[in-house]
Amino acid sequence: MDSKKIVDAKGLACPMPIVKTKKEMEMVESGDILEVQATDKGAKSDLTAWTRSGGHVLLDSKEENGVFTFWIKKG
Repeated sequence: MDSKKIVDAKGLACPMPIVKTKKEMEMVESGDILEVQATDKGAKSDLTAWTRSGGHVLLDSKEENGVFTFWIKKG
């Protein structure tokens, strides 16, 4: 997936993956895709809820070798 920017939140505990994602989301244009990589198991539910509440779209997510990757389209 063609992302505008990658947010590296690996090794960070909640709420830092969301804090970093929110900060980076403010820097991209509406319609751009942000790729977020995190290792915190809570990131899956946290980022899914944050994406929905912020008016963004979670396009896809995957888990591979303990790393959760999310592709979020800015609303």
